[in-house]
Amino acid sequence: MTTDERTALQIHSLTKTFPGGVRALDGISFDVARGEFFGLLGPNGAGKTTLISCLAGLTQPTSGEMTVLGIDCARERRRASEHLGIVPQEITFDPFLTVWETLRFQSGYWGLRKNDAWLTEIVERLGLADKKASPMRALSGGMKRRVLVAQALVHRPPVIVLDEPTAGVDVELRENLWAFIGDLHRAGHTIVLTTHNLAEAQAMCSRVAILKNGRIAALDRTDRLLARVEGRMMRFRLTGGVLPEVLKPMLVREVGENVTLRIESDDDIAAALAALKAAGLTAEGLTVGQADLEDVFLAITGEAR
Repeated sequence: MTTDERTALQIHSLTKTFPGGVRALDGISFDVARGEFFGLLGPNGAGKTTLISCLAGLTQPTSGEMTVLGIDCARERRRASEHLGIVPQEITFDPFLTVWETLRFQSGYWGLRKNDAWLTEIVERLGLADKKASPMRALSGGMKRRVLVAQALVHRPPVIVLDEPTAGVDVELRENLWAFIGDLHRAGHTIVLTTHNLAEAQAMCSRVAILKNGRIAALDRTDRLLARVEGRMMRFRLTGGVLPEVLKPMLVREVGENVTLRIESDDDIAAALAALKAAGLTAEGLTVGQADLEDVFLAITGEAR
């Protein structure tokens, strides 16, 4: 595999087969450019976490190659890891250490000393300043996740991988996190994001790879992916019954009472409203707009409506 100085991350023909013949990764290949904000999406079981575990050195791939800034992850694991900061999905911590001690210990793993100024900036930006002396066991789930992010950043890695960083956290953390990550991105850091929050991915990522069954189902610029879905989307909350059969061919997805229909013209809107009225149903909170990344995701992965 040839390397390019403009490339931050290279994945080439990566496979991972677990005992029993389960193939979690099936020949995955893609590059992430330096300074890019890249989205890695897919349904549960698509292979995202396995891929990140391979990058982190927690899982040994069956075959294939990975490089970080041109450094081979298999041959120079330690050196590659020095350029990589990974925020894991699962929360792990030493319950007896304080927040500050946790970050100092993490710094020690990288041989870093006298980096208090950077650690102070991290805890302030992530809203942890008033929790520095608190033991990890006393923190809420959201606060623990903030510490995970802080730990991944102590060695100022040029490539940052965020695995579901805002899962189960409050709005304040989302705002603090994305403001901080946005600043790091503008300063030249490469960001790789995996998330089930497709609105976040659409807003943040310039390019997206969508995984399905261990393979790449789509890889393109976000705007090009959005252009794949033709027509506009009519979204509403359905009350009073079930969607009439006549509207089923227009159905994109139906989650509880929330319905999305694909429409081609204003006549389709009028026809849909007439069909709902004839069935004695009400469309609450109705909006009409362009397709979003969730529409594209469902179209590509074929997830059940």
